[in-house]
Amino acid sequence: METPEGKGIAKRAWEAYAGVIHKTIYPSLAPFLDPVNESLSCQVVEDLLGFWVMWHLYGGFEGLERFGMHRSTIWRKVARFRKVIGSHPDEYEMPGVTIDPGEYWSSSVRKIGREP
Repeated sequence: METPEGKGIAKRAWEAYAGVIHKTIYPSLAPFLDPVNESLSCQVVEDLLGFWVMWHLYGGFEGLERFGMHRSTIWRKVARFRKVIGSHPDEYEMPGVTIDPGEYWSSSVRKIGREP
């Protein structure tokens, strides 16, 4: 095997097919697909940003697991976060957003989930 794609035969065939679809069919479907894509994109971003906040409030992987999130769910969300945002949720810094877990946990008696 020369690369992870082998000789790239299937990849080239897919790219040729996708290129034709994008040039011929997509323009006629764009008025219908673009609103759907926009809506789904918003949902994904909301989910990932919420996950990022929880990651920091609960202390990362083990804290989310103690909170009750299943290990495979955490792995899946970390993988999606890395794919969409481009870095691990532990390393990502959101410009303009500061998270203070101590302040969050001490600010109220009633919180959702158990304190880490």
